[in-house]
Amino acid sequence: MKKRVTLTFPKRSIQMPVTYRLAKDFNVAANIIRAQVAPNQIGTLVVELLGDIDELDAAIEWMRSQDITVSLASREILIDEDVCVHCGLCTGVCPTEALTLEPQTFKLTFTRSRCIVCEQCIPTCPVEAISTNL
Repeated sequence: MKKRVTLTFPKRSIQMPVTYRLAKDFNVAANIIRAQVAPNQIGTLVVELLGDIDELDAAIEWMRSQDITVSLASREILIDEDVCVHCGLCTGVCPTEALTLEPQTFKLTFTRSRCIVCEQCIPTCPVEAISTNL
C-alpha cells in the first residue's frame, strides 16, 4: 500500500535518520518527493511511503511518538482549462511526465495517476492556470 505524507520535524529531531528507521524497523520504503531541511530549523519532508498497511500504520505511529507531525497528503494538482493556453512549459519541469502535449493537437494532457504533486509546474505556468486544491 502507498501513502503520501508530509512530515514536519521539530528542531531537535532534524538529525534523526527517519528514512533509515522506516526501512530497517518497519520494512517501509520512503520515496522522498520534496524536502526542506536545515540545521536548527523546523524541517518538512514530503514522502510517499510504501509497505504493508499494518507496517505503515506502525511507522506513522512511531513517527508521531517522536514528535514528528504526520499529515496525510490529499492535495491534487488542478488545471484551469479556461485559462490554460497549452504552451507546454509545464511539461518540461514535470518529473513523471504527468503533463504532456498531445502530438497531433498540441493540447495539454494531465495524467493524474502519474502526478506526485511536486508542484514544480505551478510557478512555471505563465498564465497561472495550475494550482493545488489546498
